[in-house]
Amino acid sequence: MSPQAPPPSCPVDHSSSTPPPSAEPPMSCPIDHSKASTPQQPQPHPTNNPLAGLTADSCPYSAERQEQELIAESNNMPPPSQLPAQDQKQLLSTEREHSTIPMGGRFDGKNWVYPSEQMFFNAMRRKNWQPSEQDMSVVVPIHNAVNEQCWRKILEWEALYKSSCGQPKLLKFQGKPKDYTPKARIRSLLGYTLPFDRHDWTIDRCGKTVTYVIDFYSGAPAKDGGVSFYLDVRPKLTVDGVKDRIKMWWSTGSGLW
Repeated sequence: MSPQAPPPSCPVDHSSSTPPPSAEPPMSCPIDHSKASTPQQPQPHPTNNPLAGLTADSCPYSAERQEQELIAESNNMPPPSQLPAQDQKQLLSTEREHSTIPMGGRFDGKNWVYPSEQMFFNAMRRKNWQPSEQDMSVVVPIHNAVNEQCWRKILEWEALYKSSCGQPKLLKFQGKPKDYTPKARIRSLLGYTLPFDRHDWTIDRCGKTVTYVIDFYSGAPAKDGGVSFYLDVRPKLTVDGVKDRIKMWWSTGSGLW
């Protein structure tokens, strides 16, 4: 099956918010399971749906889950769910792939983890889309590959500071699909298409907070029928961002615009 063209924006809500609280997540479940409680009557499930009997973990506040909730909170996203939808007819993978993108802040020393097929499917449902279970095995790898490419392009800019900071880290990201940059608007006036999505990635440059703007464009169709993307990655239009653009233009002849 050939992958379909990308949706108008990323299905995961990346809107930003304030950073999570500084308290460390507990290492064990805070709920006291030692006391007996009155069991609830089980709810009937449709017998024709093999996924209907799946339920959440008995302890929803494990250290791992609370860490996931704090990460989601810092990006103003709902906590990730690995549970299948009620009307879902096919099992989806819950395996998550670790990215090469290091995390900053309180999660220093770890790498960002991409959503599983099930999490991606649930995120699309929350956005009122009608995803196909069969497409998740194609869509999720594309999503991950695009994010890896974003990080590689950011590292090209960060190479300007490799002597003072050898390992920048991603603090948070923010989706702004309809908040077009001045560059995107000017390109649109010249007859070019608008980007289908925009992200702002905030990184930690060894103690200095820097924001990069990423415009996502649909590229020309690949010869094999697959989708392609063009990523326009550059520092945000600030005083320091303009300085970095001039430095990049001076050293490579590109990046000023």
